[in-house]
Amino acid sequence: MTDRWGITVPFEGIPLADQRSLFEALPDLGYTDAWSAEANGTDAFTPLALASVWAPQLRLGTAIVPAYTRGPATLAMSAATLAAAAPGRFTLGVGTSSNVIVERWNSIPFTEPYKKVRDTVRFLREALTGQKIKADYDTFSVKGFTLGAVPQQQPPILVAALRQGMLRLAGREADGAIVNWLSSEDVRTVAPIVREFGAEKEVVARIFAIPDTDPDTAREIGRWAISAYLNVPVYRAFHEWLGREELGPMWKAWEDGDRKGALAAIPDSVIDELIVHGPAEYCRERIEAYVEAGVSTPVIAPIGPPGLDPADVIRALAPRR
Repeated sequence: MTDRWGITVPFEGIPLADQRSLFEALPDLGYTDAWSAEANGTDAFTPLALASVWAPQLRLGTAIVPAYTRGPATLAMSAATLAAAAPGRFTLGVGTSSNVIVERWNSIPFTEPYKKVRDTVRFLREALTGQKIKADYDTFSVKGFTLGAVPQQQPPILVAALRQGMLRLAGREADGAIVNWLSSEDVRTVAPIVREFGAEKEVVARIFAIPDTDPDTAREIGRWAISAYLNVPVYRAFHEWLGREELGPMWKAWEDGDRKGALAAIPDSVIDELIVHGPAEYCRERIEAYVEAGVSTPVIAPIGPPGLDPADVIRALAPRR
């Protein structure tokens, strides 16, 4: 059993301002971590700022902040501010995000993603100590930035990683990796690559979960989620590397513009591998399997059917007592 048990915040279906009681309940239910995401909903930092006050026992993390969508200095300031608000309890997760979010939604070229994340980590390592930065990196230059509010404790930095290059970067230059959209067995492939650079390297896994929902409904929700994510080039390349040949028909149909065909081509077996669903006790066992395979911190990402009460979900997925 892991010492850590996280959940993705904020919760869907309730205005952010009305979520205080949900955040406050998390520590008593056994949750140790709250991790935010950033795509097309809330930004990554604001929910954690609220969590720092509403549930001061929790460790807070971003999973993830895109390296492209904030300037280096702005990213350093955002990270430093949250590290100051939650001393010793904040972990900064950065990553490439995807071409969809970076290029299509933010009109920023999605070029040299490996170098961009590497340069961002190197910059942050220095900037968060208060050093004056005057440097030319491969993907950006910083001319004389000095962080004006240096946190007392430097936050750990994790890198969102899928394939070998980024996994090694996460182990070599960061404090570990954040992984996503993989099965518990896939963890046995990715975690050892990160830990080539130290057994202490953290591996955080976002685990999609649909508790206490009948299999047909859960698989339908999972089918839509898989088609939305795993046709994005970075995720397709990840699963091709993992050898998930069963998704070949989905990719072919998607390329042909056949969205309905792509949905229908996703095997139930793949949904069952990548998304935890079923009775709550079974879901907990599935999450614990990720830990047994090498995950340091499981972070549950509920994707239940519309109308499901988030309070019921967080209770159902809380760790065994």
